[in-house]
Amino acid sequence: MKDRIIEYLAVRKMKQDTKGSIICLVGPPGVGKTSVGQSIARALHKEFFRFSVGGMRDEAEIKGHRRTYIGAMPGKVIQGLRIVKSKNPVFMIDEIDKMGVSFQGDPSSALLEALDPEQNYAFRDHYLDVPFDVSNILFIVTANTLDTIPRPLLDRMEVIRLSGYISDEKLAIARKYLIPKSLKAAGLKRKHIRYSVKALRAIADEYAREAGMRNYEKALDRIHRKVAKEVILEQTELPVQITPENLHAYLGQPVFREDEIMQATKAGIIIGLAWTHFGGDTLMIEAINMRGKGGLKLTGKMGDVMQESANIAYSYVRHIAHRYGIKQNFFDTHMIHLHIPEGATPKDGPSAGITMAASLFSLARNKKVKARLAMTGELSLSGKVLPVGGLKEKTIAARRNRIKEIIIPKSNLRDLEEIPEHVKKGITFHLVSTMEEVISIAFSLEPRG
Repeated sequence: MKDRIIEYLAVRKMKQDTKGSIICLVGPPGVGKTSVGQSIARALHKEFFRFSVGGMRDEAEIKGHRRTYIGAMPGKVIQGLRIVKSKNPVFMIDEIDKMGVSFQGDPSSALLEALDPEQNYAFRDHYLDVPFDVSNILFIVTANTLDTIPRPLLDRMEVIRLSGYISDEKLAIARKYLIPKSLKAAGLKRKHIRYSVKALRAIADEYAREAGMRNYEKALDRIHRKVAKEVILEQTELPVQITPENLHAYLGQPVFREDEIMQATKAGIIIGLAWTHFGGDTLMIEAINMRGKGGLKLTGKMGDVMQESANIAYSYVRHIAHRYGIKQNFFDTHMIHLHIPEGATPKDGPSAGITMAASLFSLARNKKVKARLAMTGELSLSGKVLPVGGLKEKTIAARRNRIKEIIIPKSNLRDLEEIPEHVKKGITFHLVSTMEEVISIAFSLEPRG
């Protein structure tokens, strides 16, 4: 991410102007998108102005009101220039994926004129009602997902993804930035508190296992508030030592326990990898069978795409059953129930096909999957494994859950090469192109004939 931003800024310096595409920082909450924008402004010695367009429905917020209206005022772009008193500041537009549309207009279309390098040299605010050159502004926008950004707007952006952090990265960020910031907010000094490396890692693993750093920072704030109370009441000797043994006294019982790390404990249970707007996540897929009329029952609030994947997986496993020693009448005499826990959470997307097929195969063959193994990939009806997105985020989620092996589509080899080595460390990747290869790796079984 840093390399791409430096390249982007290097081109602008070579050209000696600021015209060009807009940086769009995309990533889950708490990964530092706004902080990156502030750092860019600081590095360029430019003024910084930030405003959020989340929930904005009125195009007048961007382009201003005509002066004939009572309470008329310029739009956010002109207001920002007036506040920073500079013609070439850095503007950060937050939550661009959460803009709305109403009878008052479409603000995303109005934003198009302000951001488009081919148009914004003559941006016309309704309040000023004269062309105004905003092409010298360096625009940076942030979003959690690209799905809801209008295509014409997205087409003009340079998308830079910020994926989540692994434990080692969280530890480094905490030491360098979060602990000094949190100590200052609590009125403490470095001499008041000492953290062991194991304690900082335990916070990441047991209390803040999400992609971003917000919960980690909240955990540090809770510790520092309690230490401040102890210092004021003189209940402790300084410095206070924070270790894994006394961590629960400050933060309570762990949110994520070691024994809660996902494991496939019996046949029919498979660990999948998913991508969400909050970063990568692990997905437990379970299947059980009941005697009775054959059929497939799906629960877990799956969307249309996921339901189609489940039906393809069911048909494919029935098709290959005889080649793996599964009784021919198993699917006719058993009702199969496929479930994805956390049923209240909507789930959709083409990336769990091979995981659901492996779950059905494991159940029908009554064979457990290999320990510490996860998989991601979509399945075609003929048994081909199709590529998926968000591989880096999924790998980070696997690291957080102590996964040792990951099965991914062979078509994702290019994405795998782009993942940094420290993220891939300790994980074995299996590249597959057919479901038969998945079965061979996960269950050590080969087809007959």
